[in-house]
Formats: sequence, C-alpha cells, structure tokens
Amino acid sequence: MNLNAYEQNCFDNATSFTAVRGLGGNRTRKDFNSFDDAKSYAQTYNDKRTMVYAVTADGLNAHICNI
Repeated sequence: MNLNAYEQNCFDNATSFTAVRGLGGNRTRKDFNSFDDAKSYAQTYNDKRTMVYAVTADGLNAHICNI
C-alpha cells in the first residue's frame, strides 16, 4: 500500500477497520477488529469495490484501499 502520512498514522493506530460497499441508499458497512479480517471479507466479492477504512480511538479515519 502506498499511504500518505495521515493515512499511515490512522492505519498504525487503528482500533478497527470498516469495509464499505455500494453507493447512496445501497451503501453497506461492516466493522472489523483487524485489517486482515476486513481484507478477507472484501476478497469474498472479488471485484475491488470494497473500500476499507482505518478508524482510530480518537475518531480519525482514512481510506486505506479498495479490495
């Protein structure tokens, strides 16, 4: 992953990861305790349309990748 400083900080200090799929009213999200769990979930779709975000205890978040 090629992350900027803010994204890397969020990733390094994440307390959870959120996987988001869809647009508008069709958007779904699922929270995970680890990046690997979010990644495994996203890979079940095999379409690179799942956005994974890192979330910190302070409420900061950053888009990490699409899987």
